[in-house]
Amino acid sequence: MIDMDRETLMPLSAAARRLPSRPHVSTMHRWRVRGVRGVRLEAVSVGAQWYTSWEACQRFFAATTAAATQAQPVSGSQEPPPQHVSDELDRLGIR
Repeated sequence: MIDMDRETLMPLSAAARRLPSRPHVSTMHRWRVRGVRGVRLEAVSVGAQWYTSWEACQRFFAATTAAATQAQPVSGSQEPPPQHVSDELDRLGIR
């Protein structure tokens, strides 16, 4: 959650301009509403304007990166191949 006493608020459009990839402001709103990999960008509404903070952006990217990293299969933890594949590998002398 954004700590309005310690973090500097900026409109989503300003946050988008500050990011290296310069996402469109609609992308920032999508990250706020739908999120990415189960993580939503923290934002507060002040009147009709939505604001976030640089710290909230940093938390968002750290969490989405962690979620993406966890989604990758870890070497050695994959399911064994189906039996017909194992049989063919044995037949070819590959295993």
